[in-house]
Amino acid sequence: MMNKSTCNQMWDLMRQRHGIGLRAIERLPEDKLDSRPIANMRTPKELVVHWYGMNVKGVTEGALRGRIEDLDETAVVARIKTKAELLAYCRECWNAADRAIDQMTDEKLNATVETPWGITFPGYACLGISLDETLHHRGQFYAYLRVLGQEPPMMWDFEHNAPEYQPKAHAAKA
Repeated sequence: MMNKSTCNQMWDLMRQRHGIGLRAIERLPEDKLDSRPIANMRTPKELVVHWYGMNVKGVTEGALRGRIEDLDETAVVARIKTKAELLAYCRECWNAADRAIDQMTDEKLNATVETPWGITFPGYACLGISLDETLHHRGQFYAYLRVLGQEPPMMWDFEHNAPEYQPKAHAAKA
């Protein structure tokens, strides 16, 4: 069981992690979006589309509506041509997920959510999935950055996020 107050606390941490995720994606060299820095794994663009489209937006919106739907990642990847478009996609996904969490209720958090994988979860488990998958895919992305010769941001450096993604206590003092 989970209530809206706990959900909001978890989402605040996700908001801060999102700020670091954006900073990491900003470090991706423009000419490496479609590269394969690690054999037999997604391209950086494919990974980011999965991370944000499915795990940030898809899972949270699915928790709100009671059903997670598959994302046509191939179509999304095909339409994104630049790093700026990829970052815009991430922000669009974040904003949609943030709206879904804002509308979340205690009832929705504890209701059953259908998935395309043939299993069901309570809505609050979907929030946990989104948090876990975000860390997992951000870790993969960090490995990509390192292979590409880029230094990722320190994983807990929330204070250097854009103001809207900094810790709320810190942002309130600024």
